This record gives sequence, C-alpha cells and structure tokens, in this order.
Amino acid sequence: MTARTNRPLPSVEGARRPSARRRLAAAAAVAITGSLLLTACGDQTDEGGEGGGGAKSSEAPLFDKLPKDIQSAGVVKVGSDIAYAPVEFYDENDEIAGIDPDLGEALSKQLGVEFEFSNGTFDGLITGLNSGRHDVIMSAMTDTKQRQEGLDDKGEKVGEGVDFVDYFRAGSTILVKKGNPEGIESLDDLCGETVALQRGTANEELAEAQNEKCDKPIKILAFDKDTEALLQVKQGRAVADINDYPVAAYNAKTSGGGEDFEVVGDQIDAAPYGIAVSKENTQLRDAIKAALDAIIDNGEYQKVLEKWEVAEAGVEEATVNGGK
Repeated sequence: MTARTNRPLPSVEGARRPSARRRLAAAAAVAITGSLLLTACGDQTDEGGEGGGGAKSSEAPLFDKLPKDIQSAGVVKVGSDIAYAPVEFYDENDEIAGIDPDLGEALSKQLGVEFEFSNGTFDGLITGLNSGRHDVIMSAMTDTKQRQEGLDDKGEKVGEGVDFVDYFRAGSTILVKKGNPEGIESLDDLCGETVALQRGTANEELAEAQNEKCDKPIKILAFDKDTEALLQVKQGRAVADINDYPVAAYNAKTSGGGEDFEVVGDQIDAAPYGIAVSKENTQLRDAIKAALDAIIDNGEYQKVLEKWEVAEAGVEEATVNGGK
C-alpha cells in the first residue's frame, strides 16, 4: 500500500508495538466509530473492552443480519497485528490508524455495532479466533486454501480452518536498503543471502519455496513483527525484507523521509486479503459480506482506499473464500 496522505510514518523503531498496556478513551479514538478499545499489548490475552455495548443501533441498515450475541454485545471483536502500516498501526498519537480501522468504521455504520480492535501476534490470530477471543480477524491476512482448511505448509491438518470475506488484493515484493547496494532485483538474487520477514505470513512461505530453487539457500530471519524485519534491513543484517507490496511501497516512501528503503522487482503472486471468520459463524460472515458490498456500492470503500492511496488494489465486490 502506498503512502498515507494525512499522517507521517513513525520511525521503524517507533512503529513497533509499545510494551506498556494502553487503553484509548472514547474521546481520543478517531479510527473507529465511537471508540477503538485496546486490550493488552504484547500478548494474546483480552481483558475486555470499555463501554462496548453503547454503539449498537437497530436503525443501521444491516443490523438485523448480525447474530443475536453480536447485536447484544454491540461490538465485533477484531483480532489484529497492529504493526503493519498502512494497513493497521499506531500513529504518532498512539492511536490505531490505517486502512482496516477505516474500513471497520465504514462497516460499523452499516451493521450498527462497533469494530473493537485488539492487538496480538499475527501467527496467533487464527487460534484466537477459533477459541472465541476474536469474532473476526482484520490484519492484512492473505486468504489461502491452507488457512481455509487449517493446514500447515506440508498439507497436514494443524487446526480449525476459517472462512474469509475478501476485500482487497495485494502481492509480495522485495524491499531493500536505499540505493540497493547488493543489486537485488528478483527472488533468484536472494539465494545465498540473508532475508528478513514476518513469521507466519505468505511471504515466509514464498521464501521457503524459493529456497527449493536455490543452489545456495536463503538464510531466513523470521520475526513476530514486520517492523523487526525492517530493522534488520535498515541496519544491514539482512539484504532484503520480503513484504506485501503495498506495505513495502509505503515504507519506501515514508521511512526516514524516503531515505531508508526502496522497492525492487515486480509484484509477486497477487492474492486477496480477507476478513477471517470462524467457519461456525456463517451468519456473521454473511453479514460482513453484505456490509462490504454496501460500502463498495455507496462509495465509502473507495474513499478509504483513495485516502491511503491504494485504490488500484480494490475489489468490485466482496467474495467468500476466493483464495487459492
């Protein structure tokens, strides 16, 4: 996703999730209708939100499509790794900002309930969803058959699968230090080199697949947070970060005033981002799909994408489980 238009990017270090526990008061929250309530940062444990039920509205056009428990709670609990600018991140005021929170705000107007974002580690989000900690996941998560079916990269069943409501398309790309000192242009150029990336992502799978083609293997440094991977490139401990193209382009334009990184090569294997929902909660899945279609039709979806300069990655309609 390309550069934001309304706020500067925090530094690579500053964009990392703070270790202190935080709550956003309703008066301070700007990204989600009413308020965005944060749970404990740095782990997957939720301690409940503040004032959760106040935003429910049976007057919203799609409120009746929601499950009764969501209607009563007045919130959709959203699991997210909030360190992935510009999709979702903490801004300079320590508030949640980005494409997904803005889309959550637009969806809340259709459904009549708040979207309450809770921070966690990316590779633990599906576990949190299937344990009931989250109602949905909005975290730049690529819709894949493996995730739909709960399979690992070897095709072995490792957990419950999820359904996806697809809302965006993005591929992977290679982000290198400004000036591209190692002359990296493609995945083949990464053979024999050290590469940083975020653990549990499609980008890690891409690097592992490339390793099978290499005479000299790629040394893969995998981290819980993409910001940690970016730091490896910035400090010269890795030659590249394999990243989602929109996120890579955003960091190339904004980090260090545009002097830290650059994107090289073409976008690789474009695939849909999806809002993940438990397979047991088809009513919520269908309500979210209806709400996405509604904001696509009324123009709110396009406004969000244009705000973050990612309109080229939009979709014409929401789809369910469109990933391959």
